[in-house]
Amino acid sequence: MLLRGVLLAVQALQLAGALDLPAGSCAFEENTCGFDSVLQFQPWFLNEEGHYIYVDTSFAKQGEKAVLLSSDLQAEEWSCLRLVYQITASSRFLSDTSRLNLYVRFEDESFDRLLWSAKEPSDSWLIASLDLQNSSKKFKILIEGVLGQGNTASIALFEIKMTTGYCIECDFEENHLCGFVNRWNPNVNWFVGGGNIRNSPSILPQDHTFKNELGHYMYVDSVYVKHFQEVAQLISPMTTAPMSGCLSFYYQLQQGNDNIFSLYTRDGAGLYEEIWKMDKPGNGVWNLAEVEFSAPYPMEVIFEVAFNGPKGGYVALDDISFSPVHCQNQTELPFSAMEASCDFEEDLCNFYQDKEGPGWTRVKVKPNMYRAGDHTSGIGYYLLANTKFTSQPGYIGRLYGPSLPGNLQYCLRFYYAIYGFLKMSDTLAVYIFEENHVVQEKIWSVLESPRGVWMQAEITFKKPMPTKVVFMSLCKSFWDCGLVALDDVMVQLGSCSSPEGLPPPPGECTFEQDECAFTQERRNRSSWHRRRGETPTSYTGPKGDHTTGVGYYMYIEASHMVYGQKAHLLSWPLRGVTGKHCLTFFYHMYGAGTGLLSVYLKRAGDSEESLLWRRRGEQSISWLRALIEYSCESQHQVIFEAIRGVSIRSDIAIDDVKFQAGPCSEMEDMTQQSSGYSEDLNEIEF
Repeated sequence: MLLRGVLLAVQALQLAGALDLPAGSCAFEENTCGFDSVLQFQPWFLNEEGHYIYVDTSFAKQGEKAVLLSSDLQAEEWSCLRLVYQITASSRFLSDTSRLNLYVRFEDESFDRLLWSAKEPSDSWLIASLDLQNSSKKFKILIEGVLGQGNTASIALFEIKMTTGYCIECDFEENHLCGFVNRWNPNVNWFVGGGNIRNSPSILPQDHTFKNELGHYMYVDSVYVKHFQEVAQLISPMTTAPMSGCLSFYYQLQQGNDNIFSLYTRDGAGLYEEIWKMDKPGNGVWNLAEVEFSAPYPMEVIFEVAFNGPKGGYVALDDISFSPVHCQNQTELPFSAMEASCDFEEDLCNFYQDKEGPGWTRVKVKPNMYRAGDHTSGIGYYLLANTKFTSQPGYIGRLYGPSLPGNLQYCLRFYYAIYGFLKMSDTLAVYIFEENHVVQEKIWSVLESPRGVWMQAEITFKKPMPTKVVFMSLCKSFWDCGLVALDDVMVQLGSCSSPEGLPPPPGECTFEQDECAFTQERRNRSSWHRRRGETPTSYTGPKGDHTTGVGYYMYIEASHMVYGQKAHLLSWPLRGVTGKHCLTFFYHMYGAGTGLLSVYLKRAGDSEESLLWRRRGEQSISWLRALIEYSCESQHQVIFEAIRGVSIRSDIAIDDVKFQAGPCSEMEDMTQQSSGYSEDLNEIEF
């Protein structure tokens, strides 16, 4: 259980309304400081006595929303947004509890980006700390409260505060302590010191910030220790944006102490890593510590003190700060995960092979009944291990990735397709090669999967030493060989598992969970359907989805329709903004009788749609990528229209729809000379 009493002294925080708050901040004393309720939703109410705003079931129903929108903001320097809130429910065991969401709305994007979400009920005020990366773009903060089950469900906001700096920084002068929390221990805990507080037998220091008794700091004292190695932990807010640089803080230890003072990082999976330990005796003055700190994925910083007995003295902490410039003793450049990723469109990137044989070959093929195109676009390059054409049994082809630094968690994702092979087991495997110890460890291998379908694999791993990822294709015997294809290798820092409860990225839909915010005017047998695997009719439709190979996509079932019948799939309403937008999606049009797939733009208030893109007839047995660049400054929707062709072999499917701000970045000439296929870019302005 976390000790939160020191975090939120509500009475003291009520004085904040009298102070000049930065832009994007509000204490809700007399008004909402430029935050306005959005009219088409339920309003937020200001408490009659001030101090907070709320929405509850006394005037709103379950599932209804209240939305609060800020004025235009800008964060040209890195900023920290802190939100003090409370969610209450009649019971903690309700399946559908209230939820509080915080979005960022950039001026050039037609959708909102979810930055944070919470749904856990609480008996007290809680604090959320969110890092906002520096950007020249203007943006708005949008806070959405969605009421859950129960007659007493409510959501309240006590304070919003946006300040320049990093959320892991703190001088402990404010009552919320910057979101730092003490992990409760019956005998030893971190407390707020200073401000004329003298409640410990130890002689506590003056604070470092103001260098007097009125300033504040955190301290932990051994006077109540009852057991050997009792531990007190002070835990920072979880980082919400990648950061790397120098973490500094001031600490003080009582002379002659018997304690261990350490600094750890802890990731979302609960894995600890020690990054600093006090290695010199205390001298009764404030000492500066500088530590290299890298948080490429969400992490907490934990200040831990372990006492060996009641005479361990005290440890005090103050003025935690962070700089994106590395500490003085650091000269290495930060690692970029993109260096270990490759779509093989231009070359092998930073991958290489054994010198004794070709092994893997970079190829581009015309899609046909027996072999699909690449995964990236359907018409590009991928790697193929030509094991079917080797004469020696036991053939092995190895593909080595670049060196990955140790002590970092990695997520490896890639796509593979298997052709031939009577037994699929171990035809493709992934090994970790530890360079310093010359040790290989298998971390993944093919078991059984559909043949000829691009399948996604994802692996999370972490090793203490520098490593390389090795893809190995194996032909066990001359009579049982086939083809192994590899594409779109991506390495990211962090776990492959996404945080629980968060929806897919904004503007994207893979149809894995549902139809996202897409709607249909009517739903019947001739509508768009969400499906996984093959379509019922032979010689038409995909064998699997584009996202993972075994997931979901949207399609029309031609056998349920008549020639010329239409099905419409409508996007959620998109805000009109200035500048260009890029719509990408993958489509599948295979079958002798394939009809028409069109994409339209419909502006709010207009009765007619405008054509953005169209394909007619059979295109490929592969998933193909479409890029559509368009401009629209008013609210609009994008409509996918599929028209049934002359025969039942005219299933049409779409997958992986993505809206992006700005022009399409992948405008390279994708013309495939051997096949005549090309990836067209449509550019439309309205």
